[in-house]
Amino acid sequence: MISAMHTDVIPLWGWIVFYILVILMLLADLKMFGRKGQHEVNISEALKMTAVWIIVSLIFCAGIYLFYPIESHEKAMEFLSAYLIEKSLSMDNLFVFLMLFSFFGIERKYQHEVLFWGIFGALVLRSVFIFAGVAVVQRFEWVLGIFGLFLLYTGAKMFGHQDEQNPDLSKNVVVRWCNRLFPVTMQLHGDRFTVRENGKLMVTPLLIALITIETSDVAFAVDSIPAVFSVSRDSFILITSNIFAILGLRALYFALAAIAKYFQYLKYGLGIILMFVGVKMLLTMDEYVNALLSWLGVPVTMPHIEISTGLSLGIIFGTLLLSMIGSMLVTRRLDIEH
Repeated sequence: MISAMHTDVIPLWGWIVFYILVILMLLADLKMFGRKGQHEVNISEALKMTAVWIIVSLIFCAGIYLFYPIESHEKAMEFLSAYLIEKSLSMDNLFVFLMLFSFFGIERKYQHEVLFWGIFGALVLRSVFIFAGVAVVQRFEWVLGIFGLFLLYTGAKMFGHQDEQNPDLSKNVVVRWCNRLFPVTMQLHGDRFTVRENGKLMVTPLLIALITIETSDVAFAVDSIPAVFSVSRDSFILITSNIFAILGLRALYFALAAIAKYFQYLKYGLGIILMFVGVKMLLTMDEYVNALLSWLGVPVTMPHIEISTGLSLGIIFGTLLLSMIGSMLVTRRLDIEH
């Protein structure tokens, strides 16, 4: 059951402590990935760090289960469900990062610097979006119906849309805008975002890549943030689950970069997840649907159906796992045949 709004359960000092911990974890993440601009992250290190971030997230979930002021068991399940939704949708975002770094010719040892600042920006933007979303839904609950319809459309679109293998990013609106607005040098200068050439301050492809990553995250947030509203409306649960999912993205990126071919069917699993949470959200809108049907004079009553958080968690996890296993089996078979 989706819990009602609880925006005042966690006191202000609790939020401050949480964000201080987030900043410390980000700095620790940067430190553990090696010295700035001098370290190339390998797959073994990336997998270990991915495991560390997942364990940290589970420890935080256990803390919710033990200490959350209200409905602690339900809140822990909501956190896990929202975390899994955000983590799975973020994986699709990581493939966009792969494409961007390839286009800009950014060496692997400099990619983690861009991702660090990209994730820092994403944390700020997601926090703003979720606080705004909670305020809107609290005032206009029927907006969740629009979210549900949008998620159904987005999920269905994943089955029909074929991604280009090598899209021309020079035509990307953000790249073109940056080229027009800033003096750009196409020469990389290590891990520097700006450089002075002939006395003129120029931006490097590293900064263009960072701006493009930030804008792409805004686009992905349009999917992921409405999706997590299907499992909770508690601002603390929504924000912490999003942030913990994002915190491990750098490590997950370097792990996926080496094994991307084994996830070719992941988008279909994500499509199913998006459609499921869209349906789940619409099923709780019976009050508004029945009011609309009554106004239209239609003698039909929609029943109130709720999908438990535990069942949602099982469906989301199962769908993600099956899509990944299916991708790995098919890829392995093709490798054997060739």
